[in-house]
Amino acid sequence: MGKLLLAIALLLLPGLSHASSIYKCIKGDKVVFSQTSCPKEFKQHHIQYQLGITTEIDSDKPKEKLDPLQALLNKRTLSQEKLLQLIDAEVYRLKQENSYYEILRASEKQKLDRKRYWQKQAKDDPEFLTKVDEMNSYFDGLIKLNKDAMFMLKQHKRRITAPEQEEQREQREQADRGAPQVVQH
Repeated sequence: MGKLLLAIALLLLPGLSHASSIYKCIKGDKVVFSQTSCPKEFKQHHIQYQLGITTEIDSDKPKEKLDPLQALLNKRTLSQEKLLQLIDAEVYRLKQENSYYEILRASEKQKLDRKRYWQKQAKDDPEFLTKVDEMNSYFDGLIKLNKDAMFMLKQHKRRITAPEQEEQREQREQADRGAPQVVQH
């Protein structure tokens, strides 16, 4: 009996999880509330109730996707140090991703080798070689995209640090000449 009640409860849980989210379907003067998406001829608003707060969002409006890093750069709310830190972190992530792609490539090559072995194909079989070439070109493309992104990020980093390096060089030259140093804030 306990197992039956548990099974019923587990079956009802997915339905209960959507209970905090309903749709307001509008067509002219007619308004209908539903737990499923509205038919296409209705205008749809998504109403969500969470932690005692009800929010209504017009689901028909296209959502504007904005890159968070681009938004921060546009507002100029990042300090130079934080921006350099973010660039370094992204370069590191891309390097890690390339390493992961190499691991995936090795795994896929092993799968192709096993398949070739069990199908009793030769290592120089044209079908096998075509699949290996396709796999290599796929992973080479992914790695090239990441390398291009890393190159661009490193160029941005050089552009950001160039004025700072120029200022440090000027300060060293002034110190070498014995001239008083000018400190800029």
